[in-house]
Amino acid sequence: MAVLAARAQINSAQARAALCGLLMALTACNQPQRAPASQFKLAEATVASIHAAFSSGQITCTQLVQMYLDRISAYDAKGPALSAIITVNPKALDLAADMDRNYKTNPSSAGPLYCIPVILKDNFDTFDMPTSGGNITLKDSVPPKDAFAVKKIRDAGAIILAKANLSEFARGGQSVSGLKGQALNPYDLKRTPGGSSGGTGAAIAANFAVLGTGSDTGQSIRSPASANSLVGVRPTRGLISRNGVIPNSITQDEIGPITRTVEDAARLLDVIAGYDPADPVTALGVGHVPKSYLDTLDANGLKGARLGVMMNMFGSDAVHAEVNRVTEEAILSLQTLGATIIRFNLSEYNDLSTRVDTDVYEAKVAFDAYMATRGPNAPAKSLADIVAAGRAHPMIQAILQRELSIKDGLNNPEYKDHMLARDKLRVATLRVMADQSLDAIFYPHQRRLVAKVNEPQLERNGTLSHGTGFPAITFPGGFSAEGVPIGVELLGREFSEPMLLKFAFAFEQGAKVRHPPQSTPPLPGER
Repeated sequence: MAVLAARAQINSAQARAALCGLLMALTACNQPQRAPASQFKLAEATVASIHAAFSSGQITCTQLVQMYLDRISAYDAKGPALSAIITVNPKALDLAADMDRNYKTNPSSAGPLYCIPVILKDNFDTFDMPTSGGNITLKDSVPPKDAFAVKKIRDAGAIILAKANLSEFARGGQSVSGLKGQALNPYDLKRTPGGSSGGTGAAIAANFAVLGTGSDTGQSIRSPASANSLVGVRPTRGLISRNGVIPNSITQDEIGPITRTVEDAARLLDVIAGYDPADPVTALGVGHVPKSYLDTLDANGLKGARLGVMMNMFGSDAVHAEVNRVTEEAILSLQTLGATIIRFNLSEYNDLSTRVDTDVYEAKVAFDAYMATRGPNAPAKSLADIVAAGRAHPMIQAILQRELSIKDGLNNPEYKDHMLARDKLRVATLRVMADQSLDAIFYPHQRRLVAKVNEPQLERNGTLSHGTGFPAITFPGGFSAEGVPIGVELLGREFSEPMLLKFAFAFEQGAKVRHPPQSTPPLPGER
């Protein structure tokens, strides 16, 4: 009997220990805890570091959201006055409190983006906040439902913290809008944050949230990534639904992540990639979405890679010197990390790249079809209504007027020539990759530093991706002598995102070039 009693006590002790372990994970156990291996810091926080802090009881969802709201309050309209944010979610703290209550009772139900604050470019539909496109006419217009990708983000447990400034209606590359004005680059307040997703780029660089979204018609995800020392992914055409995002183009538009790390870009891709019947082009992606984009991330992932450096993506004048220097240093790092470098020129690119844009011909049809989804109470029904209202930023108003002036754009002979040129560029790109046995093509995202405010954004290299539909990832390559970020880009074949992420991750882990901007330091008392 004594033996049985002892066993019962042991089993009871084991049960109590297991229960206490669970309660400690829920931050509701009063027993002493060991100090965590690392203390949580908000600066440069990632999905993984935040989730670790939740599980160890260092922070709550409410505390986390409040810290990001404090940073927006301190730095968006005040301090450096980045003008990166159009709308802050007024219910963000209420949502966080609900998540805290749910987590205490059922932590296993937390989704992959549980309580991760996300900033959306303000052309992504949200049922609970206006979607303005940066336009004054739409500043109070709330869509009837979330964009397809936004719903997936919410379903994964994320909190939509804010909507970001942008080049109005995602036209242009300087991130200036009639509603919010000019967004600024937190690394150099005299410069733009790229565009058109520059508000998202500035916000994520300044640590206003963990994850951001952008749309990319030309290079509008990757330009802000380059300008703000971030990671931006333009996915393969058909991988992610554009449904519920104010469009520029039927052919060119894509949406994707803007993040501080490659790993977090992979996490967001895991959530938003997939088929949507409302965007039929996503049928092209069926069967091409891996179990997880995290699976291929490998710090040794560049060993054995064959990367082609496309030399006609570089400039040769003094204005190009800093970008060339940083890119060459990145090439040396790629080689040190195990990649074989093959330099080449794609001779067809210089001609074809000027004839692959389709957006101006498709804009009216795409925009009018989208506005029909905004419901009968929308303050505008068409592109013509927006132009007639005349409330866009003057720079954008001129672009919209040009788009409206094109009649029957889808039957325009020039449009058909541009579609043919796109196919020629695809074949030329694949041919050189086959001839040189390349895994991916490498180049600077743009040939000169990001533009200063009120100057045009020149010499971007995003056309190779948007003109072919092939995926590209932009990631930090380094900084100019004055501290301006310079991004580098990898492009691969269709649905090669896992490989591109692997290569970019290996570079990120090996080169470690990113640092946060000085204009938005940690706040007093910030963890």
